[in-house]
Amino acid sequence: MFRSLALAALVTAAAPLASAQEDDTLQVGMSGGYFPFTFVRQDVLQGFEVDVMNAVAEETGLEVEFVTMSFSGLIGALESGRIDTIANQITITPEREEKFAFTQPYVFDGAQVVVKAGNEGEITGPEDLKGRSVAVNLGSNFEQLLRELPYADEIDIRTYESNIEQDTALGRVDAFVMDRVSSAQVIQESPLPLALAGQPFSEIRNALPFRDDEDGRALRDRIDAALTTLKEDGTLAEISDKWFGSDITTTE
Repeated sequence: MFRSLALAALVTAAAPLASAQEDDTLQVGMSGGYFPFTFVRQDVLQGFEVDVMNAVAEETGLEVEFVTMSFSGLIGALESGRIDTIANQITITPEREEKFAFTQPYVFDGAQVVVKAGNEGEITGPEDLKGRSVAVNLGSNFEQLLRELPYADEIDIRTYESNIEQDTALGRVDAFVMDRVSSAQVIQESPLPLALAGQPFSEIRNALPFRDDEDGRALRDRIDAALTTLKEDGTLAEISDKWFGSDITTTE
């Protein structure tokens, strides 16, 4: 069952190089600005990823320490050893698998086109993005997904640090691409006139990356075992239902 967990200490700058294998502290990097996965409300770091990592910490006996920074700095912080892993809806890609040791996926989702409400009849999916401007969050996997489309050279792809939803609602760009789960949450929570355009057009699997060395793989295996237990005992499903009203942690 979903455990009642106290939020671990929030730090805002990357800590010195340390290994969870040595001091039983798991340093988890996240942006703190990606609702509902990781965000700050009333000075409290919270979200789906926070609850998942707190559950992992309880299962493993590790103390979790959250390290928040710009999303664009997370990969570098992991590579340099300033954090042990990243919990920020990190998508498994062939390029990332060459560099990092991933746990099993714990989120299954798909890339979703979102438009200004009223335009969903005109833009019904990625094939209708030809000749249009499309926003994606900087550092996300969606830019690459769009560039892999056979008609990518006909799409004006723009990267954003923020205001991706606002600029779409105001007509500054024609659409944005985000994962379907987050898109549905944004539309539900935001007063902006936005709508889903068609069905997801790419499968997305999110997992926790670790450095691909002996210590990193050992820590990955420890966390992976905890994820298996949390899936089997229903904890991940309960956390998912809390934030999304459905189970995004399985394909079933």
